[in-house]
Amino acid sequence: MFNTVEHTKRLARVDLAVLDGVLCPGSKAKISVRDDGLLRGDGAFELIRVYGGRAFALDEHLARLAASCAGLRLEHDGHAVRADIEQLLSAAAGVDCDLRIVLTRGGRQILLLEPQRRYEARARLGFITYSPSGVLDGLKSISYGANMLATRLARERGHDEALLVSPSGDVLEAPTASLFWVGADGVVRTPPLDLGILASITRAVVIELAEAEETRCRKDDALDCPEAFLVSTTREVQPVVAIEGHPLGGAPGRRTRELMRAYRDHVNTHPETEARLTSACR
Repeated sequence: MFNTVEHTKRLARVDLAVLDGVLCPGSKAKISVRDDGLLRGDGAFELIRVYGGRAFALDEHLARLAASCAGLRLEHDGHAVRADIEQLLSAAAGVDCDLRIVLTRGGRQILLLEPQRRYEARARLGFITYSPSGVLDGLKSISYGANMLATRLARERGHDEALLVSPSGDVLEAPTASLFWVGADGVVRTPPLDLGILASITRAVVIELAEAEETRCRKDDALDCPEAFLVSTTREVQPVVAIEGHPLGGAPGRRTRELMRAYRDHVNTHPETEARLTSACR
């Protein structure tokens, strides 16, 4: 039976934020309208999945955050970020949620807990031509307007999500997820980073689990593959049922199912613990 009281308590634990070191309700956190993070989309961010109060792959996410800040010439204090994470997750008391970290050009350090996102069990993808900005390659900037527009354009055409394609016809990624596909030979493949796609942490995990190859993929190749799936921090492994209206068969396919299980096993056995986080903040 659904427990309304427990559900309300859980939502209250998720409505939390730490703004510049101060714990507060997420709905009450505010920054100046003059912050260039708002006015110009100038800043860096990370989104981390939290399982039972444990931030998954925290070190990897914070390393990428540091690299993004360095690339953007944005000052940040890694120790302060870790301390704020510890404070926020301690207050959340073991909840399952997403943790967003945003560092703005105006000098604000924002950490927010968000309810875990819910996605369709199987995604239908539509091609959207997209030209990445080379100067931002590899940086997780908050300038995500083009990515969000791509998703809206795909949905206007009846798809669930966009599949970004370069002007020359190379398949890249989804706006907030990495693409993998399975060839007729059973080998799992994904586009290479030198195409300007994000070095996703979940992508790196799946490459290792699947012994995947980095290979360029053209639009026609994507339509011919028997299996495909998206991966991201919040999606984990999401099967793709169709690309540009072309069905991929009985999604999820065999290899996709294997990797869905393997990824969840990896999460459940990951050595990172709350105690490790605490010791790193000392």
